[in-house]
Amino acid sequence: MYIRLEQSLSDNSVAAYQHDIELFRQYLETVRHPMLMKDIHQEEIESFLAYLYELGFSANSQARILSGLRKFFKYLILEKIITINPTELITSPNIGRHLPDVLSYEEICSMIDSIDLSQPLGHRNKAMIEVLYGCGLRVSELITLKISNIYKYDEFLRVIGKGNKERLIPISRSILKSIELYVDGERVHQPINAKYSDTLFINRRGNALSRQMIFLIIKDLAEKAGIKKNIGPHTLRHSFATHLLEGGADLRAVQQMLGHASINTTEIYTHISDQYLREVIATYHPRYS
Repeated sequence: MYIRLEQSLSDNSVAAYQHDIELFRQYLETVRHPMLMKDIHQEEIESFLAYLYELGFSANSQARILSGLRKFFKYLILEKIITINPTELITSPNIGRHLPDVLSYEEICSMIDSIDLSQPLGHRNKAMIEVLYGCGLRVSELITLKISNIYKYDEFLRVIGKGNKERLIPISRSILKSIELYVDGERVHQPINAKYSDTLFINRRGNALSRQMIFLIIKDLAEKAGIKKNIGPHTLRHSFATHLLEGGADLRAVQQMLGHASINTTEIYTHISDQYLREVIATYHPRYS
């Protein structure tokens, strides 16, 4: 209740934290021995991380679980159940910095061009790709996007992101036109479940789309466009951020549009292709020829 109400974490995040704590409890019960919270020290946490490593958990997974335990023990201190946080001096596993896959603008255009607009839901798929790339949405934000949250005259979307945080994202007229063609040309003729009457993107049965369905649609379009990269919905969000920054956009503006709480998260998108760097130095450096 604390992380849901006080920290406004989503149901998915709450479930993840509960899973991490339950995993630790099972470890103590089966591998070590049941313990009171006040008797847990740094040694037990380090042994637990070693146990996860032996089970084959990746460094990413270990770091995420440790983060969940840190939050749990901080809560116990807040409630005066314990006085010392056993995770305080433990460093997270070194997970490195993963540079996400990015599509070129030409590849994204090829994906959009590969959509057969004469087929049922062709305009829906085109509008979804345009919104993912043109607005940088997470897939969870795409499938819950409301018609009532599209302000076409102001050219903004209102998005409900992680932790139920709201943000406004500019949307271009061309994307609004794609949405209009889908809503007025296809969606209006579909049977729609009353529960999803305000949900923009729906399946052929009138229900909400799943994450898996979006993934399959994007994989299919990439294959039709001849793209060999291993991509998914998040690739379009990565491409949105990278292309903005390569074009000279302000990092903090991109952070706000992506809905990142920390600018450190956004900085991962500042990787720039070797070709782009070469073009920059060739254009602007007086001794480069």
